[in-house]
Amino acid sequence: MNKYEPVIGLEVHAQLLTETKAFCGCSNKFGDQPNTNVCPICLGHPGSLPKINKKMVEFAVMMGLATNCKINFKSSFARKNYFYPDLPKGWQTSQFDEPICSNGFLEITADNNLRTIRINRIHMEEDAGKLIHDETGFSLVDLNRCGTPLIEIVSEPDLQSPHEAFQYLSKLKQILLYLNISDCNMEEGSLRCDANVSVRLTGDKSLGVKTELKNMNSFKNVEKAIQKEIERQIDIIEEGGKIIQQTLLWDADKEEIKIMRTKEEAHDYRYFPEPDLLPVIIDDVWKNELMSKMPELPDVRRKKFSNLYKLPEYDCEILTSTKELADYFESAAKHSDDFKSISNWVMVEVLKFINENNLSVNQFRLSPINLGKLINLINDKTISNKIAKDIFAELIERNIDPLIIIKEKGLTQINDSKFIEEIIDRVIKSNQEQVKQYLAGKDKVLGFFVGQIMKESKGKANPQSVNELLINKLSLMKN
Repeated sequence: MNKYEPVIGLEVHAQLLTETKAFCGCSNKFGDQPNTNVCPICLGHPGSLPKINKKMVEFAVMMGLATNCKINFKSSFARKNYFYPDLPKGWQTSQFDEPICSNGFLEITADNNLRTIRINRIHMEEDAGKLIHDETGFSLVDLNRCGTPLIEIVSEPDLQSPHEAFQYLSKLKQILLYLNISDCNMEEGSLRCDANVSVRLTGDKSLGVKTELKNMNSFKNVEKAIQKEIERQIDIIEEGGKIIQQTLLWDADKEEIKIMRTKEEAHDYRYFPEPDLLPVIIDDVWKNELMSKMPELPDVRRKKFSNLYKLPEYDCEILTSTKELADYFESAAKHSDDFKSISNWVMVEVLKFINENNLSVNQFRLSPINLGKLINLINDKTISNKIAKDIFAELIERNIDPLIIIKEKGLTQINDSKFIEEIIDRVIKSNQEQVKQYLAGKDKVLGFFVGQIMKESKGKANPQSVNELLINKLSLMKN
């Protein structure tokens, strides 16, 4: 493998979260009855005229801004001609020589190296329908997806390993979700990836013959398929063969690559300008308006969490993994200035409950305000950390001020030294064998005493006071 190096470029299609389709008013909803969200425009009836969905254009510009692209003042649509049962018009309305965004980049971290991956272009287009192959051998067509608005994000061949491809896709998905312009559900086909793969001798600057990999329904499958294709190409070259430019399919069940067809070139599609749609003009006023609506993106938020909240890099990565989680943390941080404790509770307790119950952050009932209040009650010694975890479970159900639960159940932490000393004395008197062990140098017995004291105080005794007073008592017995 060291003799060769892979060269990888990715073409990522993202379905956009618009209410209607790209060029007509049909619903863009997934999962409706087949062939119900259709009209003469998306069915390609003669004489029907398309109209551009403004939201599609705005979403494309936002993705371009988020990936450091140049937003082109003028872009235009073209007809990409091919014949397939799920494309009733006989062409796909896409963009060719005048895309809406170009010359961008994304930064990724792979194997502890910061890498800049150039983005050639982002263009708008419509999706085709969907073929359904049933068990009787017949193929059925559902045209509901025809006309669904897409953006295609085309990278330069800058990726150098399957792992880098995985990291790049993860970063793209994260940005799409932060912008709320795609749900990125690969199982439903709203995020799809094709990979262009070639290999060359290590250090060589010329590009080898590339193949295109399709039908990869998860980022892990993208990584596996690319690795398999790299190995396949190296084997062919080592055996004296030549790589043929082909389109290949990935069989995830068998983890095999299958040949689909000889790869098409741009001229095979006979692109020509779409005569029924005017060019799209993005002036500075519109672009600035969209810039003002952009949320803080993951990279910006990570730096902010590090600089403003003084959180470790690991915490920043986890907390900014989704916009919803980052928002939750920041809302809690408005009600408690113990940012590290908030981070710990969100990463451990909140995420544990969410993951175990298959919920989104937005479905989590405990408000960030009440989480912040709970942490403040720990810090001012109203309750212990153990009691806080018991209250946390109830707060998830009731989402009320934690102080109400503390008063209802009498859970206020005991800080009275005299009261704690009385419990310590009783525990020591009842466990003379353990006292002898401690005095003989077995310090681990200390944990036994703490446990007994907390049990007798029903978890209300201040743990710090318990430890200090207990050690003092036992030390006096040593002397």
